[in-house]
Amino acid sequence: QVQLVESGGGLVQAGGSLRLSCAASGRSFSGYVMGWFRQAPGKEREFLTAIRWSGDDTYYADSVKGRFSITRDSAKNMVYLQMNSLKPEDTAVYYCAAERGFFLHTTPDYWGQGTQVTVSS
Repeated sequence: QVQLVESGGGLVQAGGSLRLSCAASGRSFSGYVMGWFRQAPGKEREFLTAIRWSGDDTYYADSVKGRFSITRDSAKNMVYLQMNSLKPEDTAVYYCAAERGFFLHTTPDYWGQGTQVTVSS
């Protein structure tokens, strides 16, 4: 069974940093694109960033560009989200996602269960 399991969420002060991890298992992701979404209470799910499993191409939403970085370790089946200069508006549940192909769309093939990130003022 394919699984994406997020970890690393928690409480952090504004201006601080946090690193989220996504452990991928259950299949080869060599032809997939991986990424991160988030959803705050009362808001729609928001795309943040994506990276191809093979290759270095990345894409970032304007809201996190320059503050967040996505990386992956194919040998370990891991995807990471490094979050710096965190703001209270970054508070949300963060989800890892995967989709077959070159681009990550709003309805990916697989979702993780999510991990809570709370940024205090």
